[in-house]
Amino acid sequence: MEFLAYMGDVFTPINFGLLLIGTIGGLILGATPGLSPTMAVALLIPFTFRLEPAQGLILLGAAYTSTVAGGAVSAILLKIPGAPANIATTLDGHTMAQKGQGARALQLSFLASAVGGVFGVLLLIFLTPVLAQWALAFGPSHLFWLAILGVTIIGSLDSSSVVKGLLSGCIGLWLATIGFDDIMGAQRFIFHDAVAGGINVIPALIGLFAIPQVITMFAKGRKRLDAEVIAVEKHPIGQAVGEVFRRKRALTIGTITGSIIGLIPGVGGQIAGLVAYDQTKKTSPEREKFGTGHSEGVIAAESANNAMVGPSLVPLLTLSIPGSPTAAVLLGGLLIHGIFPGSDLFDNYPDVAWTFINSMLIGQILMCIFGLYVAGLAARVAQVPNAVMAAVVLGLALFGSYSVQNSMGDVYVMMALGTGMYFLERFGFSAAPLVLGLILGPIAEANFIQGSMIANATSSMGEYFFSGTLNLVLIGIVVASVGYSLWMELRDKRYTTKDDAVLKEESLS
Repeated sequence: MEFLAYMGDVFTPINFGLLLIGTIGGLILGATPGLSPTMAVALLIPFTFRLEPAQGLILLGAAYTSTVAGGAVSAILLKIPGAPANIATTLDGHTMAQKGQGARALQLSFLASAVGGVFGVLLLIFLTPVLAQWALAFGPSHLFWLAILGVTIIGSLDSSSVVKGLLSGCIGLWLATIGFDDIMGAQRFIFHDAVAGGINVIPALIGLFAIPQVITMFAKGRKRLDAEVIAVEKHPIGQAVGEVFRRKRALTIGTITGSIIGLIPGVGGQIAGLVAYDQTKKTSPEREKFGTGHSEGVIAAESANNAMVGPSLVPLLTLSIPGSPTAAVLLGGLLIHGIFPGSDLFDNYPDVAWTFINSMLIGQILMCIFGLYVAGLAARVAQVPNAVMAAVVLGLALFGSYSVQNSMGDVYVMMALGTGMYFLERFGFSAAPLVLGLILGPIAEANFIQGSMIANATSSMGEYFFSGTLNLVLIGIVVASVGYSLWMELRDKRYTTKDDAVLKEESLS
């Protein structure tokens, strides 16, 4: 119950004000198509430079939580998911809105998000310290394999192709070597003065996540979205509360599914919502109603989306392995404040860790309270022309990149990486494994060098890195994650080929 001792820190004027700003801003950003939670958090990181570590994390955590929930607004009112995590919400939510039940659908989504989110944060509170103590057994060789595991998991699960995902991770690892070698003092790949000191993670984050979206939005021109905002009519909140808790099966399946998937590094919220929706439909006696405006579909999807937020931070705070692309950006936010998550986080920085986690618990409640008040405004923001929204995002990206070190070199790096990522995405590559390779590269390299020194003094390299139960378990997980992803990709391609053959035969006959 150590977290209770730091609960009061959340309610100091500055901390609570940042929590409100992050919550309300995240709801509006989440409802805007194209602005994913990952990009929203990346754009906010430069605004945390002048803040205390706990204050910066409160702002980022609130934006993360509320952006995931805010995506339900455009999913329900516009049938445009604010983020991939809200895809399942559109299946029943928009149909409810078309039937004149938009307010009811929004109320159910925010209430379910709050229930799932609170449960997920409670898991974070009670699981993280236990795993952090267990993580004390990790030495340099184990931390090296953990860094490799983080890159392979994200690389194999957050991309259209396993090979392309792993290649993205390798590109990130290469980018991490640019600059001076801290051990030998040698120059590595310094082809321009802008990268003489290495690639700063903040301009890289902003460029890789924001610039491809900006270019895409500019390419669409000044056309408004072809969607009509459905009016949000009044609906008694008491009835919505009663309905959420009457639909115990949907709420339970969504919350548990989201929590479990959140604990698995690299899976992501979009899978949580879709899996929860599918399982609720399969176990429901009213399965024929799904897709026709059934409230259970909205409750299951949204409770799962927010339930995965807290658990996705468990591997981040204990093992430095982000559980989602947004958690990878939060890792960058921790590192710029000189805080390295791991086994000693709760010993060395208990005030920062517990204040941040407590703020996420309170933030779930605030997200629910403010959700309906900004729903109509957020839906109107979603109608802003793409070119205008792109200009605003580009302005924030330029300001954020320059403010890191007051250097135009960082702006050049941001633009170069972002433009390159835009073309890589056209070929199916993903930004998340590339960013994670950039962040975890120095960690892997430092632990490899440290482990090499220990191995040379005590045993051989092979024995140090490839022996011991924990090393073998981590290596096995790395191989299993890549192998499983390859098998799933091959299986999907085989099924797709069979379906195409069947359709061809039917068309010929």
